[in-house]
Amino acid sequence: MGQWFTRFFKERGYEVTVWGKGGKVEIARKLDVPFASDLEAVIPESDIVIVSVPINATEETIAEVAPKMKAGSLLMDFTSTKVRPVEAMRRFAPGDVEILGTHPMFGPTIPTIRGQTVILVPVEGRSEKWFPVIRQLFEENGAHVEITTAAEHDRLVSVVQGLTHFAYITIGTTIDRLDFDIKKSRKFVSPVYSIMLDFVGRILGQNPYLYALIQMENPGVPEVHEAFIKECEELAGLVRAHDEEGFVRKMKAAARKYDDTAHALRRSDKLINSRITEYETILNSIGKVCGFSHIYSGNIHVGRLEKVGPNEIVLTKLVSKGTAPHIKNKFIKLKLENLRLLSESELREWRKEKLKHSIRDISVLIPEGADPEIVLGAVSTNEQLADCQISDIYDEFNRTEPEKLICETGKLGVTYRITIFGDCNADSIESEVTTLLCGLGCRIREKNLKYRE
Repeated sequence: MGQWFTRFFKERGYEVTVWGKGGKVEIARKLDVPFASDLEAVIPESDIVIVSVPINATEETIAEVAPKMKAGSLLMDFTSTKVRPVEAMRRFAPGDVEILGTHPMFGPTIPTIRGQTVILVPVEGRSEKWFPVIRQLFEENGAHVEITTAAEHDRLVSVVQGLTHFAYITIGTTIDRLDFDIKKSRKFVSPVYSIMLDFVGRILGQNPYLYALIQMENPGVPEVHEAFIKECEELAGLVRAHDEEGFVRKMKAAARKYDDTAHALRRSDKLINSRITEYETILNSIGKVCGFSHIYSGNIHVGRLEKVGPNEIVLTKLVSKGTAPHIKNKFIKLKLENLRLLSESELREWRKEKLKHSIRDISVLIPEGADPEIVLGAVSTNEQLADCQISDIYDEFNRTEPEKLICETGKLGVTYRITIFGDCNADSIESEVTTLLCGLGCRIREKNLKYRE
């Protein structure tokens, strides 16, 4: 998260310096920011100091850096708990240093803050200058900012994160205990089961130390665990006793407390249907040129879609500018969960920028009274053209063709220059455009010449 917010602040014009206990200067180089080799000198010069370290090291780090900060500066923490970090900032930061508890409710794999929630915990008498500045910065960039107290934060997060993570991790460890074949089970998958497995895998695939500390450092979590375990035991007891009515009563009582089941059904339907719709769109694109963005690396893969499976696709990659000859017609397999299908406009821009195109000139006489620009608009509707322009207009005042032809017909001679996408058959597309021009009443003036390949 430190790296994520380094990029966030840097992109918005802030001068950012980073420091880490491990002294990983290469991370600073990757982020193109200075590494604080002399922390004692950098802290007093900084307007804002953000502590983004493991939960169990937060208070110790605050105690180390806070006393060195200059008057009027701001100390923030990015921690999943708030009571103890905020208390540490109050205790160790000088009275003329402002403090602001902060909890971004998303992880570093999320590409943008837009639509994400950030919790802010201002402290009375210690957040007057900087709190509105930080709030405005987050909101202007599309974040949803929630304001609360440290105590309320920890109480709510004990369920929002403590219970949720605990339940998902428990599902994962239960599957491990059962020695259950998840891969085989996906052949019998339902939409809800598939999404649940993805969320379990999402949690299990991340830093286990972080999730251990989220469970262990929030003082409200043990009470949540006890309630969860008790409910598991009671429900299991009802199942063992075949107490159908008891089970139904439990479920109905929970539904009444939930108070939002109808909306939850619609939101989950939307999530499920969006997955189905995207998959069907990809499935219907077999044989066509498609583009995919890798969610994590940002790499773009464009090619003819050859095969779509439940978990992966096969592309014949297009040869873009600078591609080695041996790469031509190379097959590539990609995991679906890592991909975002490019929109038509995004794919068009990639093809326009990356492919080596063919350029052809088509010279015609347009019907008397016709507008060359209107004809151009009709030609430009061909989706296989990267560009279409009027390169020349010949009239009775500008005769580069035999004057007799133009004078007798009273028609304008126009040359349309078409740029054909490099993944298309140039001769075929040129023929399509020529047919269209003839259908609009134009006459071919001369044999079309290949301008440039």
